[in-house]
Amino acid sequence: MPDVDRRRAWLLTVDGAPQSYVDLDDPRHLEFEYVRRLGHVLDCAAERGAPLDLLHLGGGALTLPRYAAATRPGSRQRVVEFDRGLLELVAEHLPLPGDAGVELFAADARAWLEAAPPASADVLVADVFGGSRVPAQLTSVEYARQAARVLRPGGIYVANLADGAPFGFLRGQLANFATVFPELALIAEPGVLRGRRFGNAVLLGSERELPVGALARACAGDVFPARVEYGAGLAKLVGAAGVVGDADAVASPEPPEGAFSVG
Repeated sequence: MPDVDRRRAWLLTVDGAPQSYVDLDDPRHLEFEYVRRLGHVLDCAAERGAPLDLLHLGGGALTLPRYAAATRPGSRQRVVEFDRGLLELVAEHLPLPGDAGVELFAADARAWLEAAPPASADVLVADVFGGSRVPAQLTSVEYARQAARVLRPGGIYVANLADGAPFGFLRGQLANFATVFPELALIAEPGVLRGRRFGNAVLLGSERELPVGALARACAGDVFPARVEYGAGLAKLVGAAGVVGDADAVASPEPPEGAFSVG
């Protein structure tokens, strides 16, 4: 769907749910709230402008890889997207610049991750949804261990998740990643964190201290303000939640009707 307000901008929907937004003339423009927060993470992950090795699980219209190519030129990026037809559609109608440094792989994210070499990425971005839900194979503690294995020392894992009060799914995800990363943080709109509505939450994990101060300033000053939760506040949210193994893993909850509708 074209955006009437921006000459070469497009909205991609999958099964009626907004999936990606791309402005071909301005790859630095991030329209969706949660994508803006992922962008803040990339901005704060290393010295501004320094190239990174990025692994993206979930491709969509390649919004974040385009952003990283523009803001961190020289980065090496791999994108793993299960839907080969979607990749072909995007390549035809929303092509990447020739110098973007992005490799595309049509593959299952979990299987590809398990076969990936260790310590091969500076940042791993997980934004995988089957329809409007994160698949169960990407919600277990075994998956979390594979994600940590692929990151270099000091690397950052960042994932787009979605949940609502009482946050059973989100609390389980935090418990899973607490087993592999000593440092965790969560970025979300205050209304979501207070349980007032269902929405996106961006989870971060690393073995090094996360740049929570810089992230908090960037998210608070955004057009769509968000809060960064970490430390004692995050531990309170996790509570007594236990880890979730492959045998018990489930997809993220079905969003309420209209939670992510277009227009």
